[in-house]
Amino acid sequence: MLLLEVISGETLPKPDRGKMRFHKIANVNKALDFIASKGVKLVSIGAEEIVDGNLKMTLGMIWTIILRFAIQDISVEEMTAKEGLLLWCQRKTAPYKNVNVQNFHLSFKDGLAFCALIHRHRPDLIDYNKLSKDNPLQNLNTAFDVAEKYLDIPRMLDPEDLINTPKPDERAIMTYVSCYYHAFQGAQQAETAANRICKVLKVNQENERLMEEYERLASDLLEWIRRTMPWLESRVTDNSLAGVQKKLEEYRTYRRKLKPPRVEQKAKLETNFNTLQTKLRLSNRPAYMPTEGKMVSDIANAWKGLELAEKSFEEWLLSEMMRLERLEHLAQKFKHKADIHEEWTRGKEEMLQSGDFRQCRLNELKALKKKHEAFESDLAAHQDRVEQIAAIAGELNSLRYHDCESVNNRCKRICDQWDRLGSLTQQRRQNLDEAEKILEKIDILHLEFAKRAAPFNNWLDGTREDLVDMFIVHTMEEIQGLLEAHSQFKATLGEADKEYTSIVGLVKEVEATVHKYHIPGGLENPYTTLTANDLTRKWTEVRQLVPQRDSTLQAELRKQQNNEMLRRQFAEKANQVGPWIERQMDAVTAIGMGLQGSLEDQLHRLKEYEQGVFAYKPHIEELEKIHQAVQEGMIFENRYTQFTMETLRVGWEQLLTSINRNINEVENQILTRDSKGITQEQLNEFRASFNHFDKNRTGQLAPDEFKSCLVSLGYSIGKDRQGEIDFQRILAVVDPNSSGYVHFDAFLDFMTRESTDTDTAEQVIDSFRILAADKPYILPDELRRELPPDQAEYCIKRMPPYKGPNGIPGALDYMSFSTALYGESDL
Repeated sequence: MLLLEVISGETLPKPDRGKMRFHKIANVNKALDFIASKGVKLVSIGAEEIVDGNLKMTLGMIWTIILRFAIQDISVEEMTAKEGLLLWCQRKTAPYKNVNVQNFHLSFKDGLAFCALIHRHRPDLIDYNKLSKDNPLQNLNTAFDVAEKYLDIPRMLDPEDLINTPKPDERAIMTYVSCYYHAFQGAQQAETAANRICKVLKVNQENERLMEEYERLASDLLEWIRRTMPWLESRVTDNSLAGVQKKLEEYRTYRRKLKPPRVEQKAKLETNFNTLQTKLRLSNRPAYMPTEGKMVSDIANAWKGLELAEKSFEEWLLSEMMRLERLEHLAQKFKHKADIHEEWTRGKEEMLQSGDFRQCRLNELKALKKKHEAFESDLAAHQDRVEQIAAIAGELNSLRYHDCESVNNRCKRICDQWDRLGSLTQQRRQNLDEAEKILEKIDILHLEFAKRAAPFNNWLDGTREDLVDMFIVHTMEEIQGLLEAHSQFKATLGEADKEYTSIVGLVKEVEATVHKYHIPGGLENPYTTLTANDLTRKWTEVRQLVPQRDSTLQAELRKQQNNEMLRRQFAEKANQVGPWIERQMDAVTAIGMGLQGSLEDQLHRLKEYEQGVFAYKPHIEELEKIHQAVQEGMIFENRYTQFTMETLRVGWEQLLTSINRNINEVENQILTRDSKGITQEQLNEFRASFNHFDKNRTGQLAPDEFKSCLVSLGYSIGKDRQGEIDFQRILAVVDPNSSGYVHFDAFLDFMTRESTDTDTAEQVIDSFRILAADKPYILPDELRRELPPDQAEYCIKRMPPYKGPNGIPGALDYMSFSTALYGESDL
């Protein structure tokens, strides 16, 4: 009974004072009843055997008392007393050489394990490096002497017995070791406190690193967008087709090489931001607010502006190419028609100003008048060409051709000359009319040739001009229209050949008449400068140009057929890629809604989709190559598909962003689940309840839906005024910006806080108080002794000086520091 009072610290009932056997049995029963009241189950131990001096049973009862009151209080990670004490010894002696604690008998025979336990907690009492495994007696005596002198642990064991016994008594060593555990229990509390502080500081350091990384990435991305926008918004060119084609190639290089790394940077930026916010919530820190202008929404708005500028820039480039191609075509057509016209007008002014009619004979004068009539007919026929030249020049001006000045100057010269020719023609006509009274004889054959040869010659000139006329088409319908028109023209060649034969027959008739009647100068036609050789040469040239025109049109037909093939190639590939992207988006969205298995399953599925998307990228690149060929072929529409390269690019980038965002969200949910200790079943319950009320699968709940979701999870929200106040308080937590919706991450964070325990500022303050031995302040040396070097310096650098009572120089205020960890961040 005395042993129980000493070891338990409690008072037992008074013993019976008699010396008879029944008194002794009654006293032993009082001791056994006290042991049983403490929850210890006694098996096969009776008072009579103890009174009768049963040595084995007596020793067993004493061991039961020691185990219950001296050892059983030891609890390391909720193991049994013996296993817990053994695990404590293993952890404390792990760094020491020649020590391997596996049991409570042989592992302690050489004394090094006892010395290691003392040195681990009080290195000032033993120099462990001077001990040897070969000298167990000295080791045991050293440990027992130091423990008795400095730690108030009595010598319960005999060193010689431990050494000479093959297997020392396990219970005796366990009892003795338990005294070490209780002696160093205060140091264990300090170690636990230090571990808690290290954990909190690591969280803060990692959060600060993520904030700095976000600021750097955001600044770099926004600066790149700022530098890129002026280039995309510029609409300045050298007004040439080559210049615009160069700009289009620069834009393609930008899309293929410069932008993709920035898409990845934007995705990484959003991922880092979401991870940081999750970590801040999990560690009870306030949400991170980036520097002004660097919010995720700011970056999203800047990115949207960039994509709008890209679309506008590409549309402008293509329209410029169409305009400049049209300009080049018109400029060549203007030059061609102007060259023909100027060639025709060469010498005409001198001819009209000539006074040759004054020295002519009557028949020669009449011939000059007929010749002038033929010229007037020719002049009228050229009126249409002059009007065409002026119209082309006007169109070049309206389309801002880069060399409008030279075009306008040449057009003005032609028009001015045309006006002079008209005036001179009228003047010469008047002069010939005045002389008509003295002119009588007309050569019918020459006149007939002149009248018929002039329009036929003009037709030949126009036909030659049409056969070499340049054209530009963009569709099969247009080239087929040109082919049909050419076929219709060839059908008229038979009638033209008859006309040619008839006109040449007039010349032959003249030649025959001249030769027959020897008419002097009769071979000269006074009515026209045209000859049969001129018509023969032009007619031969026209007949040679017809097959050449056939070849040119057939080449253009092949080009348009190739363009049609490119349209079909692009449409076939786009009609595969477009629906594929849409299916992947739907699948990723379904996984992101948490509808398929555990979080690890969802993460695995998402990463499989990510790999599948990367493996699909060659299809996009192949489509880009076809699209480039389409653009180089100047193909601007495609009736075989609803998809454009721009929509597919946007869909592809949205798919990549959606996968990255969902992977990040699932990883954050795993981080929330594991760090907060919630089970997979709880997480599934939260997700299932949220999805049940998220009818439209938008990833957010309206307030009424959120209230119903809470009720489904067991929250009691009354319909009275107090219930509404409670609900508004919860709504302010999950929707602090009053957006009118509750997102799943905010809902999960709220349910996690409601379901688990988290570190708090009060817990960190308690931990520092343990390290400071209950002082209201802590010293730098104490921090360096208890914490790892980097975290100790982190605290010393940031802790403010202690300004309270009884402070000493160098004292630091750990209370305000701990509060600041969970308050406003400087960043």
